[in-house]
Amino acid sequence: MKLNVQQLQINAERLKKRFEIMGQIGKIGETGVCRPALSEVEKEAFNVARGWMEEAGMSVRIDHFGNLIGRYEGKNPDAPVLMIGSHLDSQPYGGRYDGTAGVLGGIEVAATLKEQGIIPERPIEVVSFCDEEGWRFNKGLFGSKGITGQLEESDLQRKDQEGITREQALRDFGCDPAKFSESQYEQGSIHCFLELHIEQGPVLDRANQPVGVVSGISGPLWWTVKLKGFAGHAGSVPMNMRQDALLGAAEIILFLNQMVQQDPDTPTVGTVGNMQVFPNSRNIIPEEVAFTVDLRDIDLRRRDQYEQKLRREIEDIADKYGLTFEIREDTNSEPRYCADWIKKIIHQEGANMGIETPELMSGPFHDALAMSYACDYGMIFVRSKDGISHNPAEFSSPEDLALGTELLYRTALQIARNK
Repeated sequence: MKLNVQQLQINAERLKKRFEIMGQIGKIGETGVCRPALSEVEKEAFNVARGWMEEAGMSVRIDHFGNLIGRYEGKNPDAPVLMIGSHLDSQPYGGRYDGTAGVLGGIEVAATLKEQGIIPERPIEVVSFCDEEGWRFNKGLFGSKGITGQLEESDLQRKDQEGITREQALRDFGCDPAKFSESQYEQGSIHCFLELHIEQGPVLDRANQPVGVVSGISGPLWWTVKLKGFAGHAGSVPMNMRQDALLGAAEIILFLNQMVQQDPDTPTVGTVGNMQVFPNSRNIIPEEVAFTVDLRDIDLRRRDQYEQKLRREIEDIADKYGLTFEIREDTNSEPRYCADWIKKIIHQEGANMGIETPELMSGPFHDALAMSYACDYGMIFVRSKDGISHNPAEFSSPEDLALGTELLYRTALQIARNK
C-alpha cells in the first residue's frame, strides 16, 4: 500500500535516518552488519541509541545483564511497566533490520509521546536486550532471560570462539554478574511486553501485506551433539574398520533433514548450522565432531516426537560406526502464544489505520519468547522482502517499517493509557 505520511503520528523520516545511522555501526559489505553481543561494536550502537532515548525524554541505564534500558515515566511511577523492545546485536553475517526494528520502533514510540505531550498512566521502558542472537556463546535470549530470572548457572561460563567466557565479556562491558539480583524484575512489575520485528519469512511478502500480527512463537530445541571415534591414517585404515565421527555426523544431519520434511503441510524445521571437526586434517580419519541441532515447531507434541526419533537415530548411528556420543541441551522452550487481548488491540488499531493485519506464527524465536514467562506479550511483524533474513540482503522498506512503528505506537498508547 502507498503510505500517506500525513496520516502518521510518528516521524517516518526520522525513523528512516536512524536506521541508516545504525546500519553503519558494525557494517560489513554494502548492506550487512556484524554486531557481536557484548562487543565494542555493540557498545557503540548502545551509545548512539542512548542518545536517542535521552532525546525522547527517557532516563537511561545499562543493567548488569548487559541490557540497554530507557524509561519514559508515567503518571504512576509504581505501576507495572509497559515494556517495548528487541535487540541490537546481530548475526555474524546479518542484516540491518533484525532486532533493530524493535529497538528503534520503541524509541520512536517514546519520542512521539513526548512530542504529543502525552504522559501515560504507567511507565514505558524501551529495551535493547543483551545477546538475543546467541551465536557468540551458542545460547541466546540472555538479557531477557536475565531480567525474568530464567538463567542457568552454566550460562556465565559459556565461551566464545576466542575462549572468552560470557562472565568476562559482561565485566569487560561494564557489568557485574555478582549484582544480577539488582537487575531482575519482581514478579508482576511488568504489565506486558510488545515487540516489533521484521518477519524473517515470506508469508507477508507473498500476501503483499506490509504488517501482520503474530499468533505465537515456535518452541526452539537447541542441542550440541558430540561424536567421538578414533583417528587413523586416511590412506591405510580399511573402510570397514573405521570409526569415522564425521561420517556418523553426516548421516545424522541427513536424517534430521528428512525427518522434518516428512509432512510438507507442517511448519517443523530442523537445522545444523555449526560444526567442528578434530583433528581437521584431510588425511586423518575424523576422530571427534561437534555440531549444533536446531529443531523448532509450533506444536510441542510433534516436536517431542521428533526429538525422540532423533535421539534413537543418533544412538543407532553411533552404534553402527563404533562411536560414543554426548547430547547437550542448550535451549528448550515450548511454543508460546500471544495474549488475545493484545492481539485484539493491534487488530483494532490496524483497522483504525485502514490496513489489514493478518495473523501468522513466528518460526524464529525472539526476546518475546523469554518475556512470555513473566507477562502477556504481543508482536507486530513487518514484511521482509523475499523472506530473507540473517543475511546482508535482508530488507524491509522504510514505508513498511514506518507503518509497523505507527501500529506499535497506537497499540502502546492504548495499553499505557489504562490504569
